[in-house]
Amino acid sequence: MSAHSVRWTGSLAFFASHPVFTHREFASAHMARGRSESTSNTILARYVASGRLMRVRRGLYAAVPLGREGTHFMPDDYLIAAKSQDDAVLAYHTALAFHGTAYSVWWRFQTMTSRRVRRFTFGNAQFVSIQASREVRALPDFGGGVVRRPHAGAEVRVATIERTLVDLMHTPQHGGGWEEIWRSVGMVEFLDLAAVAEHTLLMRTALTAARVGYFLEQHREQWMVEEKHLEPLLRAKPKQPLHWDRRRESGTYVARWNLVIPEMILRRGWEEPGEAV
Repeated sequence: MSAHSVRWTGSLAFFASHPVFTHREFASAHMARGRSESTSNTILARYVASGRLMRVRRGLYAAVPLGREGTHFMPDDYLIAAKSQDDAVLAYHTALAFHGTAYSVWWRFQTMTSRRVRRFTFGNAQFVSIQASREVRALPDFGGGVVRRPHAGAEVRVATIERTLVDLMHTPQHGGGWEEIWRSVGMVEFLDLAAVAEHTLLMRTALTAARVGYFLEQHREQWMVEEKHLEPLLRAKPKQPLHWDRRRESGTYVARWNLVIPEMILRRGWEEPGEAV
């Protein structure tokens, strides 16, 4: 067997376990076998030219399954998002979709990262890197609530539902609006309420604590929310009355959470008459 064939066979094994991968991962795997970076670059170029690899963007590749060369094969969008940065975590609305609880279908895939990175498109999808909130940016796993899950022949890092609820209450602009957040998280059957409180307190933001607390309170029966689950959030609520969001809409003052809550949220104005709450 020729040296070229050996490189080819080894690369196929790499592709089988890395359906989407970075240039760094490919080069590291080959250098571990005594090959130079220039050799790795040559091999990559040959595979791209042969149709066995797709270049997603600079430094990011997707393996085309054998027999699919020249077809309209598209790699998995979650894998692309998860590999878009070294520390990328599927988060916000994308985490809801990954866990099967998003109310609406998006073609925008969001990741939480430690630094801002320019968004890019591939196929019909847009990939958006969102810098983690400053309160947790420097913490391991951005403060926790990040798990590894198998997906499409590989593994991705994704925020838990509990972490995602807190992130969306903290930065609702990444959730598609309050109706989308309410309906999406409202489909969740079980929540680890202690984890929700833990993630909330890490944010060190009184408004977020009050929003999370109020949201949980509206789902008491669904998630068996007891007063003991709300107590740490009540202690962290605002000292002075605050509006629910930056638009400072008029609404009803809810003294328990020291919040002025817009009627649309208070009454869940997006629900049809008779719709289950």
